[in-house]
Amino acid sequence: MKTLMLGAALMFAGGAAGAQELTLQLKWVTQAQFAGYYVAKDKGFYEEEGLDVTILPGGPDIAPTQVLAGGGADVIVEWMPAALAAREKGLPLVNIAQPFKASGMMLTCLKESGISDPKTDFKGKTLGVWFSGNEYPFLSWMSQLGLSTEGGPDGVTVLKQGFNVDPLLQKQAACISTMTYNEYGQVLDAGIAPDDLVTFKYEDQGVATLEDGLYVLESTLEDSAKVTDLVKFVRASMKGWKYAEENPEEAAQIVLDNDETGAQTLDHQVRMVTEIGKLTAGSNGVLDEADYQRTVDTLMAGGSDPVISAAPEGAFTHMITDRAFD
Repeated sequence: MKTLMLGAALMFAGGAAGAQELTLQLKWVTQAQFAGYYVAKDKGFYEEEGLDVTILPGGPDIAPTQVLAGGGADVIVEWMPAALAAREKGLPLVNIAQPFKASGMMLTCLKESGISDPKTDFKGKTLGVWFSGNEYPFLSWMSQLGLSTEGGPDGVTVLKQGFNVDPLLQKQAACISTMTYNEYGQVLDAGIAPDDLVTFKYEDQGVATLEDGLYVLESTLEDSAKVTDLVKFVRASMKGWKYAEENPEEAAQIVLDNDETGAQTLDHQVRMVTEIGKLTAGSNGVLDEADYQRTVDTLMAGGSDPVISAAPEGAFTHMITDRAFD
């Protein structure tokens, strides 16, 4: 009995000593947009790597970059436009992995608004746009189209859109911002048929920018122990993402189990996981430099008001993914 108790004590001590704590700050609330991380935690993938990962949900009043700058997280999920804009303003963010290969962002318009071609039909229209860093791809797109965002017959009127689809349903805007995996489904759920809508995916318009990537501060990469933890974290996270792609219903349920608000439904989360899987498909977490360059080019193509004014240096590293997947 003493031997068993001693062995158990040693195992507990070893486990406690070996589990490295790491905190991840999400970009938004608990939902299937982040299924890979919740799956990795639930299925024990982080634990297998010797990590004790805390996942912090985001929200409308939470800026991941500020949380990271304030020491409230080790890693954040952020869109590259917001990350590069913050880097240019002095916050040394570095992309260490890119689970999302494609963009899910699009404008969804009522067909009755008469919009069929962005180059000619956006003029004089009101468009719903998310802010808090999400506006950057839109502003770049409008600049490339030569459209002022100050309103008027030759420009567009920007409606600062909340994180809902009400402006379209109430016809306050001709088009609103939607994600393929979330708000577009909400529009359909509200009773509007797909045939009554026109959608413009940023990917199809050539202005897609990289979305949900993993970012840390430069100083974190100067600590060899933290780098080792990040290697383990990225490897386990990508295992979670691939599991979610292959098991959308189970992944959706895991997300629901972690949603303390009770605001999500299983059907919606299953649909979201399925659509998200189209964005993570083909990604092993390694940032594609061509995708990075396309994002930078798009953000700099803003004429007199670009999102970033100069090509970033040191804004990403393959150090983590090279070790995670060698």
